[in-house]
Amino acid sequence: MINYQSIKPLLFKLDPETAHHVAACVLALPNICQLPFNAFLKSHFIADDILKQELFGRTFYNPIGLGAGFDKNATMIRGIQTLGFGFTEVGTITPKPQDGNPKPRMFRHIEEETLQNAMGFNNEGLLKAQQRLKKLYPFTTPIGVNIGKNKVTPESEAINDYTTLIKALHSLGDYIVINISSPNTPGLRDLQNEEFITRLFAEAKAITNKPILLKIAPDMSIEDAVALTKMAVEKGADGIIATNTTIDYSLVAHPKDIGGLSGAVLKKKSFEIFEAIAKELYGKTTLISVGGIDSAAEAYKRIKAGASLVQIYSGLVFHGPDMIRDINLGLIELLKADGYTNITEAIGADRK
Repeated sequence: MINYQSIKPLLFKLDPETAHHVAACVLALPNICQLPFNAFLKSHFIADDILKQELFGRTFYNPIGLGAGFDKNATMIRGIQTLGFGFTEVGTITPKPQDGNPKPRMFRHIEEETLQNAMGFNNEGLLKAQQRLKKLYPFTTPIGVNIGKNKVTPESEAINDYTTLIKALHSLGDYIVINISSPNTPGLRDLQNEEFITRLFAEAKAITNKPILLKIAPDMSIEDAVALTKMAVEKGADGIIATNTTIDYSLVAHPKDIGGLSGAVLKKKSFEIFEAIAKELYGKTTLISVGGIDSAAEAYKRIKAGASLVQIYSGLVFHGPDMIRDINLGLIELLKADGYTNITEAIGADRK
């Protein structure tokens, strides 16, 4: 396989969205011809028993997952596993296809190892995703399905978009993620309120017994984040994913005035929100941490804070797929150094 660092300068000469399409085409290949990728899979997919855990009725062979937004249309599931991920989250999927926001809508802040995206839930819609997932599910590694409302759907009717998606997709994933925290769909974050969440989880739980998680934004106060997630769990959420991208543009030197920031600059803000939530909810629900995770040390920090799983996205762009293997191998060393025989013993160690 080609060394990522050798092709990174070429990829970075491309527009970020174009570079993503190139990566997407490569990662879609294992769906067509698996043989050339077997050696890469064997060298990168880490499945040591010390990392294995059971969640949502599935085995997670390692805790490193790909965050939503990369495989928007469920076209890369086999390829993503080949990179070494223990699970993947597809989407965000909306009921109807939509083009997303005007281009350009994705930007790199190279010095800060940060992406800024204003994609706007561009995806091929429910029916295409449903067709692809039917061919693969259940897959050898767990699949999460991230769902959101269409841009043209008014807030008063948003509940219908989510219930439509849950009805169609709940049997084709291992967990569902309610995305009401993207900054790129007007009014979406306004749905982070008690009335909407109460009604949504009541209706969702009447549809399926699959785990349904809530993904939150990092831009609310810590007090509001804790109150919102605590209320969501009380209303039926089976887990919390913290956090989505931030609109705190002060974190980069030369920001655009649209979209959300992900990557290294989100590390501190994301962890602060996550830790506050974990202090309240560890042991009461499943917690997944995402935002600025780019090393075994950072992943381990989130795990000890209470995360059962962690997700990465931007780090993959800046460091390449070897980072996934390196994080998993590093986690094995850290767990053994602390005397743990399995990752479940380390989860929430700082809370105990």
